Amino acid sequence: MDALSVVIAASLAALAAALGMLAGRGFLRAARTGKVAQAMWGGGLALGAAAMAVELVAYLGLVDEGLLQGYVFLSAAIVGVLSLGAVGSLRRPRLERGYAAFQTVALATTAVASFTTRLPLSMVVGGVIVGDPPVLLLVLSSIVTVPATVVLLGTAVTSLRRAFRWSHVTMLAGACILGAGGALYIASFPVMLYYAEFVGIVLLFVGLVNLSRVPVPRAAVAGLARPH
Repeated sequence: MDALSVVIAASLAALAAALGMLAGRGFLRAARTGKVAQAMWGGGLALGAAAMAVELVAYLGLVDEGLLQGYVFLSAAIVGVLSLGAVGSLRRPRLERGYAAFQTVALATTAVASFTTRLPLSMVVGGVIVGDPPVLLLVLSSIVTVPATVVLLGTAVTSLRRAFRWSHVTMLAGACILGAGGALYIASFPVMLYYAEFVGIVLLFVGLVNLSRVPVPRAAVAGLARPH
């Protein structure tokens, strides 16, 4: 393995580990607060870590059919689960319950189809998963990712209308980019999923640790609250 290959493999391993740690933080927050949304954010990050681990294994040439089946499912499930964490911010309980039921059925169906469909090892070329899944998996994955991306974008717009907070913006932007990467994978642009995962992970990290929080001056708040 040459120097560039070592750097790429190390980068994939580091990003997978970083996502795993962020997922653990999400689960800890969920345990402390009892909020399902936090658990879903943690679950989405955990799925992202699993996807990057599969990418690392494939890059090292140790792939088999089961890993490919798992990767096809993960490429859709990441954005689907993240959207379940975001939908609660819409503050519409009926919509939240309906969407949760829809995504649960869609994800379960996609999982069954992914792990029961034969996939050729030729999907991996030069260590990158570039092959196209069968049409059935493309359709089922789209049923998961398209509504999920719409929900993520909707929550981003709703949050911005209520209050401008950089931590929320970066988290939602990261989730949306991950969703777009999943859609590009399904649309036969698999390399873009790798790029989207990297950018999405960075934005999610920034949002979760509140590195970009910008306080609003009290004078500005008073000015907005004063009757005109």
